[in-house]
Amino acid sequence: MPFPAPYHAMQYPFLDASFDIRWSQLTAAQVEPDIAEALRRAQARLDSLTTLADTALTYDNVLLGFESATRELNHAWSLVNHLDAVSNAPDLRQALNAMLPQVSAFQTRITLDPKHWRVMKAYSQTAEARALTGVRKRFLDETLLDFLQSGADLPDDQKRELERINAELAQHTQTFSEHVLDATNAWEKIVTDEKQLSGLPESARAMARQSARQKDTCSNDTPAWRFTLHQPSLLPVLQYAVDDAFRRELWQASANVARLAPHDNSDLVWKILDLRHARARLLGFRDFADLATSRRMVRNSATALNFIRDLHDRVDGFFRKEVAQLESYRAAQTGTPASRLNPWQLSYWSERQREALYQFDPESLRPYLPMPGVIAGLFALAERLFGVTLRPRATAFTDTKTGERRVRTPAPASGGAAAWPPSSSLPPPADVWHPDVEYFDVYDGPTHLGAFYCDWHPRASKRGGAWMNFLHTGGPQPDGSRKPHLGLMCGNLTPPLDGKPALLTHDEVTTIFHEFGHLLHHLLSDVPIESLSGVRVAWDFVELPSQLMENWCWEKESLDLFARHYDTGAPLPAELLERLLRARQYRAASAMMGQLAYGLLDLDLHIHLEQLQGQDLDTLWRTRLADYLTPVAEPGPAMTRRFTHLFGSSSGYAAGYYSYKWAEVLEADVFTRFRREGVLNPQTGRDLRHKIFARGNAAPPESLFQDFMGRPPDLTALLTREGLRSE
Repeated sequence: MPFPAPYHAMQYPFLDASFDIRWSQLTAAQVEPDIAEALRRAQARLDSLTTLADTALTYDNVLLGFESATRELNHAWSLVNHLDAVSNAPDLRQALNAMLPQVSAFQTRITLDPKHWRVMKAYSQTAEARALTGVRKRFLDETLLDFLQSGADLPDDQKRELERINAELAQHTQTFSEHVLDATNAWEKIVTDEKQLSGLPESARAMARQSARQKDTCSNDTPAWRFTLHQPSLLPVLQYAVDDAFRRELWQASANVARLAPHDNSDLVWKILDLRHARARLLGFRDFADLATSRRMVRNSATALNFIRDLHDRVDGFFRKEVAQLESYRAAQTGTPASRLNPWQLSYWSERQREALYQFDPESLRPYLPMPGVIAGLFALAERLFGVTLRPRATAFTDTKTGERRVRTPAPASGGAAAWPPSSSLPPPADVWHPDVEYFDVYDGPTHLGAFYCDWHPRASKRGGAWMNFLHTGGPQPDGSRKPHLGLMCGNLTPPLDGKPALLTHDEVTTIFHEFGHLLHHLLSDVPIESLSGVRVAWDFVELPSQLMENWCWEKESLDLFARHYDTGAPLPAELLERLLRARQYRAASAMMGQLAYGLLDLDLHIHLEQLQGQDLDTLWRTRLADYLTPVAEPGPAMTRRFTHLFGSSSGYAAGYYSYKWAEVLEADVFTRFRREGVLNPQTGRDLRHKIFARGNAAPPESLFQDFMGRPPDLTALLTREGLRSE
C-alpha cells in the first residue's frame, strides 16, 4: 500500500485530516486557535445547508451534509479530550476548559437552530426520503430522533434554557473527572519497614520498589517502597498484605478519593443530577433515566430497574451464603466468633479462602501471562476467528520540551503480529503521544481495514481505568472504495519490571480482551454511514462484543495460544489451568451483586432524584442499596463521588450502568453457539464478524442478535456459566 510522505508543521494541526495523526504537533498552545477555527468552518458548512433549494434537498446534500459539516470539529475535539485523558497537564487542562463552553454551546445549537430543523424536516417529507430503505432509512430515522431528543421542537425560551443546561453539564462533568484524577494522584505512601510488606507477592514489591526509585525516594542503602491509588499498586495490598492497618490505610485513601477538599465532588454530584433531570423534563420525559433508555434495548427505565431487581432476586440466596461462608472461614482461621468483616478485609480473606478451597493463587498465573505473549495470542485468535492480519509498525515519540525524537522499532512479529511481507515497503513510524504507545495495522488480505494504538500502563498524567475509543471512521465509501478505521486501547495494567516483560494477572488479561472486543467492533465495521458505524450502537448493546471476547480467556484452546512462561516458554501446566477453571465461579454471586449495586445506584439517583435530592451520599449508599452490599462491620463512604462512569461526562454510562449486566446476558448466550460449534471455529467467527461486529447500528440490536443466534436472548446462559442457576 502507498504510505504518506514525511509531514511538516501546519497552521492548524488539530484539523489535519490525515489518517496518521501528528501527535507531536498537537500542543496545548494549538488547542484554542485550532478549535476556534474548527468552529468557524463547521458553522460555515451548516450555514450553507440552510440555503439549499427545494430541488437540492437530497440524501447526499442533507443527511450526509449534516454529518460531514461537523466531522472536522468532532475529530479535533476528540483529539483534545484524548490528550486530556492520557497526557493531562496544567496548560492542556486550561486550554480545554477555555474552549469547552464554546464547543458545548455550538453542539447544542446544531439541533436547536430552527433553520437546520426546517431543512431536515423538509427533506424527510420528500419522495426520495419516503422511498429510502435499509441502512439509509435507519439513518434518516435516527437523525430525526436525534433532533427531536435534542430539543428541536422546543419553544425559543426552552431552547435557551437547554443551551444553558448543556453548557453547565459539560463544565461540571469535566471538573468531576479532574477532581478524581487529582485526588488519585495527590496520595502516596512510602514504606521503609519491609516487615509491613509481609504477604505481598514479589511482583507487587518489585513494582513498589521501582516506583520509589522513579520518585527518588529510595537508594540502595535506604530501600523504600512507594504505593499509590492506581489499581496495579492498590489491589495487591488489599488482597495480600498481612498487616491489617496497612490495608486499612490504603483502602481508606481510595474510598476518600474525591470526597475531601479541595477535590470534593459531593456538591457536583447533585448539580449534575439536577441538570440532567431538568434537561429530561424540558424534553418531555419524566426523568433522565427514561430519556437515556428510550432508544436502548430496554426502551424505558422501568424495564432496566426490573432487570436489576430480577437478577438480584435470582442470586440473593447464593450471595447470602457466600457472605456467611467468608465470615465463618475468617473466624476459623483467627479463632474468633464469626462476625462481620471490615471493607479492607474482604479482598484479603476472600483470597485466603480461595487459596484454601482451590489451592489457587492468582499470582501463580503471572509468569505464564507476559503481555507480549498475551497480545500474540489475542492477535492469533483474531486471525483465526475473523480472518484478519495484524502487523506492528515502528513508532516515533517527540519530546515537545527538548525536541528529542525517539523511534521505537518493534521486534520481528512483535506482539504476535505478522511481519511485513518482504516485497512491501515498510511504512514510516507512527507518531505517538507517549514512548510506551504501540501501533498496529490491520488487514483482511490486501485490504487495509485500519490501525490502532495501545497504551497499557499507568502514569500520573493518565486517567484511571481501561477504555477504547475511535479516532477515524472509515468503511465503504460512495465511490466503491474503502477507507481504513483508526482506534485505540488504553489501560492501567501492571508495567514491566526489572527488565522483565509486564507479567499480568488473569483479570488484566480479560481487560485487554475486553477492550479489543470494542476495537474489533470499530475496525470490522462495514457500515457505509459514519454515525451508524462501529460502536455507535444502543448503550446496552455496546458491551456485547467486548464482554464476549473475555470468554476466550477461559478456554483451554485459546489459552494454549498465549499462556506460556515468560522465561522458559513452557505452556500453562494442566494442573494450574484446572485450578483456574475450578475457581472461576468462586464468589460469583458477590461479584454480580456488586455490579448490580452500581447499576441500582445509577438508576435510583436518576429516577428518584426529586425524592433524594441533597441527602447525604454515604447514607443513601448504605440504606438504598442495603440488600445489594456485602454487610460489613464498619461501612465505608459511597463510591458515588469517584464514579466517573456516571459523572465524568454529560451522559456516558449515566442511567446506563445496568448495560454491563444486560450485555453480559447477551454475550453469555452468544458464546453458547461457540461452545456448540467450536470455540475456535472460523466459520462461527466469520458469522459473528459479519452479522454483529460489521453491522454497527445498521439495524436494531435485537435484530442483529436474532440474526446470529436465530432466536431471542436467553437469561439462563449467564446464570449457568456463573453457577448461579437455581434448579
